[in-house]
Amino acid sequence: MNAVLTSPNTPGAARPVRHGAVLAVTCLALATVVAAMASLNVALPDIARETHASQTQLSWIIDAYSLVFASLLLLAGTLGDRFGRRRALLGGLAVFGAGSLAATFTTEPTTLIALRAVLGLAAAFVMPATLSTITTTFPRAQRTRAVSVWAAVAGASAVLGLLASGIVLEAWSWRSVFWLNVVLAAVAFIGTLVVVPESAQPGKQRLDLVGALLTVTGLGILVYSVIEAPDHGWAAARTLGGIAAGLVVLVGFVAWELRHPHPLLDPRLFRQPHLAAGSLSVTLQFFGFFGFVFVIMQYLQLVRGDSALVAALSVLPMAAVMIPCSRISPHLTTRFGRRGPWTVGLLAVAAGLVVLSRLDADSSYWLLVAGLLPLGGGMGLAMTPATSSITDTLPPAQQNVGSAVNDLSRELGGALGIAVLGSVLDAVYRSNLDLTGVPAPVADVARSSLAAATAVGSPSLVERARDAFADGMHLALLTGAGAAALAALAVVLLLRRDHEPPVHADHPADEPVKAG
Repeated sequence: MNAVLTSPNTPGAARPVRHGAVLAVTCLALATVVAAMASLNVALPDIARETHASQTQLSWIIDAYSLVFASLLLLAGTLGDRFGRRRALLGGLAVFGAGSLAATFTTEPTTLIALRAVLGLAAAFVMPATLSTITTTFPRAQRTRAVSVWAAVAGASAVLGLLASGIVLEAWSWRSVFWLNVVLAAVAFIGTLVVVPESAQPGKQRLDLVGALLTVTGLGILVYSVIEAPDHGWAAARTLGGIAAGLVVLVGFVAWELRHPHPLLDPRLFRQPHLAAGSLSVTLQFFGFFGFVFVIMQYLQLVRGDSALVAALSVLPMAAVMIPCSRISPHLTTRFGRRGPWTVGLLAVAAGLVVLSRLDADSSYWLLVAGLLPLGGGMGLAMTPATSSITDTLPPAQQNVGSAVNDLSRELGGALGIAVLGSVLDAVYRSNLDLTGVPAPVADVARSSLAAATAVGSPSLVERARDAFADGMHLALLTGAGAAALAALAVVLLLRRDHEPPVHADHPADEPVKAG
């Protein structure tokens, strides 16, 4: 069924679409929600000092956003496609701005965690609606260029978010990061109201609400159990039982989707080797990447003593090689085939994280750069073949599914990476922190996080806390490196017989592709 386009002001009346303005507004909305995944990492030390958040609570402050975002992405995309992408954009941006405004008045971590979850809910409606709006309003001749701009914004927004947050934190408190969200959401909301046409693909298919509930429940239980593991112990019945329960619910989700006539995500798609390799690669790449960002921003500010702006600037070499490597990746794929550059990129990500795992309080900046360069280059090389393997495998009529698989893989990988790497960091920090001779009240505070130890401890205790944090960071980043190496192995094994995915005809000119 073709998409329905109407004027934003006159229901049912079509009018010329200003494609450049639509692209600018949708990319601004996309940048707003993607940057929010990473930008708050720069403010974690300030948040910990002012709200007295523990290391576990800091993990939740970051991951509540990504977890809700990933869990609701498929359902929110489906609702936007059915009831109107412009409505989804306006509603999502309004909730995102209101939640960010409320966060500026927050003084304690539990409320901040809840508000970050609200922002994740809003982002789940915004992100799929941006791509769907582009693919349904742009003619075929302009669609490829518009989608490439969208993809570039999606890739660069996380790093730009870190930099923007570092700049505003130089002058104001951590609340300025949320004020930045408010401003961006307001501008994107007004732009959507003025220039974005309504489009929808109304249908009579039943919404898979049970599948959505199983997704939220399963991922929620799983991530909760992992993040809380350092508090209760990794071998505790509560931890192991929670992880097992989460996995059981997710298995139930797969079983339900196999039986549902209109599933949120058909598990049978993953029988196709290229789609399976692509989604697994994206998941594990961003598992390591977002986990790395969560860890490294605390290391740079709390262990090295850098300011928020210097910390953000310190990781720019990663972006400097990621962008050109993503540009040359298609040419390398054309010349050498998809599997070679893809595998090399994943191994480079693993190598970069191994190098970064050697950082400690006395490391030079050049050791950081030595890890950032292969990490950024590897991400650039691997992202393009992974994404194209997902989309090229599916025919034009299912490109919305490909978009959903790619977005879900990215957000799910990020949520799990922050949960697992943050939990590993927290567990090793607590285990290795030497509290000999420290009064019990001070020891309890210092054990909660490095930021707390820095605020209440003596110089000797702060030094020991920094060493314990570095120990936790070593194991956390090695875990991320293992995930990237596992992705490389999966790509080699899954594609050992299939050299290229099937080629499908181009999208019909009169049937724009929608994204879920």
